[in-house]
Amino acid sequence: MRAMQSVVAFLFVFSTATSGIGDAQGTTVPSEAVSAIDVSAAEIQSILTRAPQATLNGQPNIRVADVGGYNVAIGVLHRPEKAVGVAAQHFKVTEVYHIIDGAGTLVTGGTMVNAKMRPPDSLAVTQEDGPGASGTAIEGGKSRRIKAGDVVIIPAGVPHWFSNIEGSISYLVVRVDPSRVLAPK
Repeated sequence: MRAMQSVVAFLFVFSTATSGIGDAQGTTVPSEAVSAIDVSAAEIQSILTRAPQATLNGQPNIRVADVGGYNVAIGVLHRPEKAVGVAAQHFKVTEVYHIIDGAGTLVTGGTMVNAKMRPPDSLAVTQEDGPGASGTAIEGGKSRRIKAGDVVIIPAGVPHWFSNIEGSISYLVVRVDPSRVLAPK
């Protein structure tokens, strides 16, 4: 429950921080977003309690909001230990992972093995994280163990991959989309 409270607090602070855009004189210009966008702990928990396959891959974002000048998406994923890891690289979307439960080894940077462009009409491109590539692993890069409570920022263009999952891992993902490749919902 404490993790869910942290997630809700993070979303509140993030949405407050992006509610306006400063101009050259430092004044705040209202964004196109009419009000804050809510994603409740109950919605997140509902997704996480579904069958593991529902949040493993192919899960559209919970929300995609136009926050004035760019879009921000919120999603949640659960990866079981036995899941086949897919390396990913998103060309236009930055991701922020907040680990809710579990632990694993995340590799970032390096070179993707067997990289293939994602089809432009695929669910991953149109509803999750925009244009990019997928691969079977990463050579080189930086490996780090992440666990509940940790936050990792993965800039657009950086390959990333879970090389190991300890039991399972669940995480909230915030996707910053300056190119607006994800449609608001």
